[in-house]
Amino acid sequence: MVDPRRYRISDADRERAAQRLHTAMAEGRITFTELDERLAQVYAALYAEDLEPPLADLPPEHPAPSGLAVPPPSTTTAWQPAPPAGPAPVVLKTGMGDIKRNGAWQVPPVLEVQSTMGNAVLDFTQALVPQQVIELRLKLGAGTAKLILPDGATADVDGVSAGMGSVKNKVPAGPQPGQLHVVVRGKVSMGDVVVRYPYEIGRFRF
Repeated sequence: MVDPRRYRISDADRERAAQRLHTAMAEGRITFTELDERLAQVYAALYAEDLEPPLADLPPEHPAPSGLAVPPPSTTTAWQPAPPAGPAPVVLKTGMGDIKRNGAWQVPPVLEVQSTMGNAVLDFTQALVPQQVIELRLKLGAGTAKLILPDGATADVDGVSAGMGSVKNKVPAGPQPGQLHVVVRGKVSMGDVVVRYPYEIGRFRF
């Protein structure tokens, strides 16, 4: 019989473990440096036992009925993922650096942004968007995500959970015919999420 700790884990298992680390940072249990180091272990994990070291000294978010010190990866609730049948996300990942996309960049149907302390600026005003509805998944520690949408576009941010951070949507939430609609999901520990249209000063828009 195979030891359950030697089972191969899924991306969802890694995401649940990473979310526990983000929560621990927001609670003041670990530092930003420790978060970055432990996230590297989590995303490199192949087996269930590989997730134990980065979580070993953290209490479970919810009591485990089995009496285990750390609940099995499959028993905790992760941030809201897309339906399994959907397309695989394109992942933009950084630790302390910044992520920026502007101009005529190609937007995938599902985009995932992972940041420990860096900021992300996604400017969709001139982007190449082949589909009307796109999904954006956020996993932010202390960084800020700024989404700049073209005039008339809409965004649904109800799927974003903020710990000590904030979520500000300055555009309409309901989709409109023929206009880009962005569905934003995910978790923000200490950072902020801002969705807005471009500012205009004279001839300049930013």
